[in-house]
Amino acid sequence: MSSSGRTATLIPDWMRSYQRSDLGGDLVAGITVGVVLIPQGMAYALLAGVSPVYGLYASLVPLLVYSLMGRSRHLAVGVVAIDSLIVAAGVAAMVPGSAAEALSLTILLALMVGVIQIVLGLLRFGFVVNLLSRPVTTGFTSAAALIIGMSQLKHLLGVDLERSLNIFTLLIQAGEKIAQLHLPSLLIGGSGIILLVLIRKRFPRIPGPLVVVILSALAVISLNLDSRGVSLVGAIPSGLPSPGVPVWTIETIKGLFPTAVTLSLIQFVGVISLGKLFAARHGYRIQPSRELVTLGSMNAIGSLFQSIPVSGSFSRSAVNERAGANSPLANAIAALLIAGVLMFLTPLFAWLPIPIFASIIMVSAFGLIDVAEVRYLLRTKAADGIIALLTFLATLILGIHQGILTGIGLSVVAIMYRISRPNIAVLGLLPGTRSFRNVTNHPSALQFDEILVIRVDASFTFANADRVRDQIVTKARSSKAGTVILDATTVNDLDSTALALLQDTHGILKEAGVQLCIAGAHQEVLNVLQASGLWDAMGAEAFFLSPWRAFVHTLKSVGREAELAQLSDE
Repeated sequence: MSSSGRTATLIPDWMRSYQRSDLGGDLVAGITVGVVLIPQGMAYALLAGVSPVYGLYASLVPLLVYSLMGRSRHLAVGVVAIDSLIVAAGVAAMVPGSAAEALSLTILLALMVGVIQIVLGLLRFGFVVNLLSRPVTTGFTSAAALIIGMSQLKHLLGVDLERSLNIFTLLIQAGEKIAQLHLPSLLIGGSGIILLVLIRKRFPRIPGPLVVVILSALAVISLNLDSRGVSLVGAIPSGLPSPGVPVWTIETIKGLFPTAVTLSLIQFVGVISLGKLFAARHGYRIQPSRELVTLGSMNAIGSLFQSIPVSGSFSRSAVNERAGANSPLANAIAALLIAGVLMFLTPLFAWLPIPIFASIIMVSAFGLIDVAEVRYLLRTKAADGIIALLTFLATLILGIHQGILTGIGLSVVAIMYRISRPNIAVLGLLPGTRSFRNVTNHPSALQFDEILVIRVDASFTFANADRVRDQIVTKARSSKAGTVILDATTVNDLDSTALALLQDTHGILKEAGVQLCIAGAHQEVLNVLQASGLWDAMGAEAFFLSPWRAFVHTLKSVGREAELAQLSDE
């Protein structure tokens, strides 16, 4: 490869077509998102169970990595509330003995998530994200949002609650300790919630989290609230994070692996959903497997600089788009802003009250509860709505990982049920055409006593082979047809189990004096039929390019070719 070719590969894709006129929008968007990210990053770090400064560390290297490798022009990356909840649950399950150990596990988890995502992306396994269907993500996200909000009750109320991700346990504990309510903490947190909601509704372009953080710090200083028992962030180290490799053992990797897999998939769903949304809206394309590698690189490289897990943010991406972002450069600008804050402004963070971060988390989380989406699913496809509701309940009652697994399991069961009971339609010829349609939906479609045309609206596999055979044989016996034409245009797969039962179907019909013909089969299906010997057993004359050709051949064989001219011009 020439030196110019090597140089070209090192240049980010977006930079090759970058215009000077794009810089203004990226500057505004980057600064705006950076301003929002400061309080959100600190809040979500607390949610993950680590010091707020690690939310800022996670807003440095990962954002720079995305600006170099990412394809979405509008995606804003960084710490995300749902990710932090999953991190907190996974690390807590390891029962860390100290805050330092919990931090070490959290950073190791970021590395593991990154490696998994890179491997899946390089192997082009982006399709595994389909395990998390729309109903599953809807139910899980809404339940996770509720858990996130309730987990902040201890900070909002200023009471000491046991660490738990079970909302029923949290509510019971909060009720038992309501007499210990710390009024100043509740006033700060409650005021923050009210302000955030008002700003979001009335002044959506104003960075609400930054406003409430500044006002709360002023309140702490002017009213001397730290002496009244309000918890503060306290001293935060100045400067950029130092590089280092996360500490690991085989035991910790085994213990964190289920959480790493779960988080890898959840993050990818979010990034691809957002990426496709903005790509469709603004007329460009993204590559799922490439984005998966990029996401993994953000997490893996970021972990070497003390970053906790990161992905794409729904709320900040919307801010990024509204502010006029034109490329991933906006992420790099946001990262530079965060770097400046870490180097020069961290002493100011000591006065920030913890309850205000609780308000930021709660407002952000409750905004993710999508009742309208559940109603839509129930209205359009009841089974999907039920899966969403059951996933929601399983996540609340059983836990984060169990909820996702329950949702995936329900989706698989639903898919298998649909596959096992395919629609098997009896077809008729539409007058004046060569097209065959379901006679139930098209009563005018013509049928002939000598011919039964059947279509299987699904792949022919082990899951539905018995039903397909039984239905074909039953329909053939209940008719007077001497020929059954199987319209295979909708069959794109034929496994060995289905093949054996298709052979059985041919044998049963042959014994009854009925000829089975297969029409319109895809080449992949024909290859299986030929390799198995069924092609030879049935005879080449039993296979046709289309149902119409099979129909014409059969009519001629029974001496009714004179009717063809009345049906359709050949």
